Amino acid sequence: MTTPLELHDIALEIATEAGELARRRRGEGVSIAASKSTIADIVTEADREVEALIRDRLAQARPEDGFLGEESGDAGGTSGVTWIVDPIDGTVNYAFGMPSYAVSIAAVEGSVHPGEWRALAGVVHAPALGETFRAAAGEGAWLGEERLAVTEHTPAGALIATGLGYDQSTHAGDLEVLSRVMPLARDIRRIGAASLDLAFVAAGRLDGYFERGLQPWDLAAGRLLVDEAGGRTGWFEPDEHGRALTIVAGPELYEQLRSRILG
Repeated sequence: MTTPLELHDIALEIATEAGELARRRRGEGVSIAASKSTIADIVTEADREVEALIRDRLAQARPEDGFLGEESGDAGGTSGVTWIVDPIDGTVNYAFGMPSYAVSIAAVEGSVHPGEWRALAGVVHAPALGETFRAAAGEGAWLGEERLAVTEHTPAGALIATGLGYDQSTHAGDLEVLSRVMPLARDIRRIGAASLDLAFVAAGRLDGYFERGLQPWDLAAGRLLVDEAGGRTGWFEPDEHGRALTIVAGPELYEQLRSRILG
């Protein structure tokens, strides 16, 4: 039986190769391939190429596993393990030349529904930042040789990240929620790549993060990082716009965020 550490090693090797391809393609210039949910929600040719590389490498290493990718959809497997992949999380940052983008690869068992799976391994590799966050179930979360831990207390106020969707009709409601959260905050960050928001919470660079509308590939690897770093992660059913809510933070701040956002 394959262990979480063995899956971690596969994810780490593939994410590193995929990140180098993404970095190289960015240096050569970005070509916009299409828009997704709205005209502002873009996908680049590099997204598709990087996901194809990841899918091919996983098929070679683990041919019986399932696959769920942002760009190429899902394929069932027979092993009980599914790989959930965002080839370039933070595509808009990537297209505009900002370094806050990442390759996110996770292995889960059971359902690919965020509220039901058991995460086994996860890697968030940020090639332009030169950082790789990684975790295996029961083995902690790591950045290089540093074991990660969430912040536990925020007496001066919490540094909190969030995001806004591309649908302008949801912005007013999101800003109203943010106003309820602000009394907890030292300041707010909007990074634009959910996998990095989650990794930064695991590393204690952010105290907490919340956002509506994340997809499985946005959060599968990052949530495991936070869990393994001693934090709490929650996924809550969709709102009237069909957007589920994700909250991650240290235990104390998590409950405060949950109370202010959900009432």
